[in-house]
Amino acid sequence: MSYYHSRTTTLPFDEAVARVREALKAEQFGVITEIDVTNTFKQKLDVDFRPYIILGACNPKAAHEALLAEDKVGVMLPCNVIIQASPSGSGCEIAAVDPVASMSAIDNPALKAKAEDIGASLVRAIDAAVA
Repeated sequence: MSYYHSRTTTLPFDEAVARVREALKAEQFGVITEIDVTNTFKQKLDVDFRPYIILGACNPKAAHEALLAEDKVGVMLPCNVIIQASPSGSGCEIAAVDPVASMSAIDNPALKAKAEDIGASLVRAIDAAVA
């Protein structure tokens, strides 16, 4: 079982980031954290790295339901979505965590069903971003 869903696109990096944000919003996710990996590596390590961003996406209704089903599931929230430029510089990859895979260690059928719903929403968002 893979721990993520992924698609590649020929979109430029900045456009892909904007489209992912729009697609997440359409699926009822908000972006509550953002990590600019490129900038962080440059500032903290003086290392150049390809454009790479991590968006922490949260669907508040689903997060609430998940926390009611399993109060410690918050250690696995939010759902991370990455956008990274391809090493060749042409296009990029968009990937999101697979909530079913990440929560497979938790034996809770209600949580598994919620993870399946959220995973489907993330896949739809990725597909919409690259369409």
